[in-house]
Amino acid sequence: MNEETLTRLDACALSETIRARDVSCRAVMDAYLDRIEALNPRVNAVVSLQPRELLLDQADTCDATLARGEPTGWMHGFPMAIKDLAATAGVRTTLGSPLFAQQVPLQDSLMVARMKAAGGIVIGKTNVPEFGLGSHSYNPVFGRTGNAWNPSRAAGGSSGGAAVSLALRMQPVADGSDMMGSLRNPAAFNNVFGLRPSAGRIPQSPPGDQYIQQLSTDGPMARRVRDLARLLAVQAGRDDRSPLSIADDGSSLAEPGIADRAELRGCRIGWLGNLGGYLPMEPGILSVCEAGLQRFVDLGCVVEPLAPNFSPAELWQTWLAWRRWLVTARLVVHYRDPAKRHLLKPEARWEIEQGLAMSAADVCAASQARSDFYQQMLVLLSRFDMLVLPSAQVWPFEIGIDWPRAINGVEMDTYHRWMEVVIPATLAGLPAISVPVGFSDQGLPMGMQLIGRPLADRALLRWAAAYETTIGELLAREPPGLEATIPQMPSTGSFRQ
Repeated sequence: MNEETLTRLDACALSETIRARDVSCRAVMDAYLDRIEALNPRVNAVVSLQPRELLLDQADTCDATLARGEPTGWMHGFPMAIKDLAATAGVRTTLGSPLFAQQVPLQDSLMVARMKAAGGIVIGKTNVPEFGLGSHSYNPVFGRTGNAWNPSRAAGGSSGGAAVSLALRMQPVADGSDMMGSLRNPAAFNNVFGLRPSAGRIPQSPPGDQYIQQLSTDGPMARRVRDLARLLAVQAGRDDRSPLSIADDGSSLAEPGIADRAELRGCRIGWLGNLGGYLPMEPGILSVCEAGLQRFVDLGCVVEPLAPNFSPAELWQTWLAWRRWLVTARLVVHYRDPAKRHLLKPEARWEIEQGLAMSAADVCAASQARSDFYQQMLVLLSRFDMLVLPSAQVWPFEIGIDWPRAINGVEMDTYHRWMEVVIPATLAGLPAISVPVGFSDQGLPMGMQLIGRPLADRALLRWAAAYETTIGELLAREPPGLEATIPQMPSTGSFRQ
C-alpha cells in the first residue's frame, strides 16, 4: 500500500491490516511521517516531532514482535502524536509555556502509558494553547495552529493540534483532554468526533491532586465513532492511584455497536439550542444543528425544543469561580516567582489574580451551586435520553486574533466567554460527544454536543454511531488542497500579541 492508501484507512481497519501482517509497521510509520512532512508545515499541528530513524527503529521492533506472534494491543504500530499537556517520557512536554520549553519528563502520564501498552509509538506532540487555557491553539513556544479546512482560521483548543492532525490524517486517532470543551470545540472546528467521557471514566494521572481537580478529563478523538470507542477503551479503566476513577476496566466500551431503529424509536432528545436566547450565536450555527437533529428524527427519535430549568447566568458565575480557583491552584507557584510571572500569558495572570481574591466561603458556595446544577440536569435527563447543544458559538475565526471579542454585537467580557456553551456537561460531569453537523457557506465545519446520562458513555456512543450512518456525505468531504498561496504557519511565537 502507498502512503495515501495507508493513511486513508480508518483506525480499526489499520489495526486489522497490521495484525494480519498485510502491511509492516515500518511502512505505516513511513506513510504517516511522509504525510506530516507534506502537510504539517502549513498547519503547525504536530510539534516536537522525533527523528525519523528513531521512529522507524521502534516500528521495526513492532514488526519483530508481530513476527513472533506477540501483538501488544489494538494500537500496535500506530504513530501517536500526544497532546502537549500530557507527560511523555523522553519527549519534550512544554505545556505551550516558555517556563517548560525544555522540559523532558522521565515518565509517561497514565493515559500515555496505556496507549503505549496497547502498541502505540509516540512520534511527537500536538500543539496547544499555553497551559491549555483558551480554545485557540497558540503559544509562544511553537506558534499558532491552523484549521484543517482553512489554515488561516483557528483550529480550536486546547486539543487543537490533535484535531487538525487527525482531520488531515497525520495520525490514525488522537488523544486530548477537556475542561472547557477542549475535546468538543476543536472536533467541531475540524469535522471529527471528540468525546468528553464521564467524570472518572479515565483516571486522573498521578502525581498531583486526585480529589479537587475533577473538571478536566482526558479523552479520545477520531474520524469514526468505532475508532473513538476503541481508543476510549484503551484509555479507560480503574486505577487505584486515582481514587475517584470508575471501577470498570473499560472493555465494555470497545465495541458499543450501533443503536438500531427499535432502540431509537421514541428516544427523546432535548434541544437546548442557545439556552432560551441567553447565548449569542453566530448566524447559521443553530440552523445547521437543527438540520443535524432532523437526522435523529428520521431515525425515529423525538426532538423537543427545551428551555433550561436552570439560570445560565448563575451557572456562568459558578463556572468562573471553579475555573479561577482550579487554575490558581495549578499555576500560582509560577505567579509568585517574580522571575516567572511575566512569562505567563495575560489570561493566566488574570485567572490567578481572580482566584487569589476568593475566600473559602466563595469556594464552598460554588461547590454547592455546582451540586444544585447537577440535580437540575438529572431532572432534565429523567425526561430525555440525551440533551443537545451546539459545540461552539462561533465558526472558526481568523487565526491572528487571540479570542473573539464579540458575537453578533455582544461583547465577550472574558477570554473564554465565547465558549460558554460547553460548560453544562463539564460542571455536571456528564459524557458529551461532539459530532460533525455541517459546514458554513465558507466551507468551515461545525459540530453539536450530544450529552448523555451519568455514566452512560456506551449508550451515547451507540447513538452517535447511529447518527454517523446518516452523515456519510459530511464525512466524505475532504479538507481542501493546501495551496502554496496559503501562508505557512510560524514555528515560533511571532503571532503572539
